[in-house]
Amino acid sequence: MNDLWRKFNSLAITIPDILLPRGIDVQKWSVIACDQFTQDRDYWEQVKNTANGSPSTLNLIFPEVFLACGDRGQRITDIHHTMDYYVRNGVFAAPRQGFVYLERDTPWNRNRKGLVAAIDLEQYDWRPSARPRIRSTEGTVPERLPPRMDIRRNAPLETPHILLLIDDDTNSLLPGLAERAKKSAPVYQSRLMLNSGSVSGWFLDTEDSWAFVADCLEELACRAASRYGSAGKNIAPNEQPFLFAVGDGNHSLASAKGIWEEYKTRRGGGLVEHPCRYALVEIENIYDPAITFEPIHRIVFGMGFDETLALLAALPDFSSYPVADQVELVRLVDEPSSGNRFGLVSGNRFALLETSAAGIATASLQPLLDRRLETGGGGSLSIDYIHGSEELFRLAARSGPGTTGIFLPPVQKSGLFETVARSGPLPRKSFSMGEAQEKRFYLECRKLFG
Repeated sequence: MNDLWRKFNSLAITIPDILLPRGIDVQKWSVIACDQFTQDRDYWEQVKNTANGSPSTLNLIFPEVFLACGDRGQRITDIHHTMDYYVRNGVFAAPRQGFVYLERDTPWNRNRKGLVAAIDLEQYDWRPSARPRIRSTEGTVPERLPPRMDIRRNAPLETPHILLLIDDDTNSLLPGLAERAKKSAPVYQSRLMLNSGSVSGWFLDTEDSWAFVADCLEELACRAASRYGSAGKNIAPNEQPFLFAVGDGNHSLASAKGIWEEYKTRRGGGLVEHPCRYALVEIENIYDPAITFEPIHRIVFGMGFDETLALLAALPDFSSYPVADQVELVRLVDEPSSGNRFGLVSGNRFALLETSAAGIATASLQPLLDRRLETGGGGSLSIDYIHGSEELFRLAARSGPGTTGIFLPPVQKSGLFETVARSGPLPRKSFSMGEAQEKRFYLECRKLFG
């Protein structure tokens, strides 16, 4: 066992003690990631009605739609009290050491495979210049971390919506775990609320299963050293082989890192053992056909159609064309292009925008929006990041002439690891793993403080 634990430590992995609810309807317990439906309070009201007073992870999270309500402190206090109550009053079964292999069906894709594990925050760093074992795929905005850190600081529990990707082109890890896991009954199997599909999970608590995970990840790390090392050949002295890419939950993982650094500082700055050194995540294979990369669209409040069009005219070789309706706009933006195409929508006005700027669309778009936020608006200008085209068009249609939606083109997932390895994180909110309802649902928990 000691050799196995040492191997996991070198791979930035540890085997967690997982808490699952005892005798509770999973459909009421499990809710979607807190950073979804950030402009739709009706959705979260439906979540509350579905939970219907039952113990639920809804009571353990802070949906970001409510961040501006002015009651942040009380909400976080209530979350911590609920966590403590759930731990002390039999909501959970006894902790169980192991991984969880899971399969998720969504309205769009079936049989997405994942592995719930804990990762070592000592081997993760979100800063663009860092080259650790676990790397961010998108830029992290430090100003977005404090609310998440406030929730995690001294929290009795954590429950994850963080998704890590592995570059397993031979598809060796997760299908192999499926064969092992399905020799026993699932520990949970349920529909998910509000037409979000279903999920099933199996415990992996044998040394044979753990050794299989370690061997597969070790092989992937060796491959990464040859593929993504310095100049594609050797690992530079200040970097580790790139094993895990943060596919979702960049800011939540950065917040966990921040709390761990705080804890170390209070203990004199040395490396110590504590549950907050680790973060619970789900690991998925980027090559899984059930994983699709979707753009994260932008909606600008306080800037009308014509003003937004004028702002984006600074893009290289910019041109714009009026479009009749939403369907035609989506079709045109989705067509292949040597540069990039965007859609602009406000009320019943639509336009197709074209630029010669190639690569990920946000690389040219986001700097323009950031500069506009910095230089103008007088506090009336704001931007939100919208998952799903239907949600973007709904908001742009209902919010009045001072609101404009920017519809982004599709994102290709091929080449993500190589791009991040060589160039660092992409601009923030560059892509989403699937549609909003395909996001991770909170389910497993782990003790954190207390």
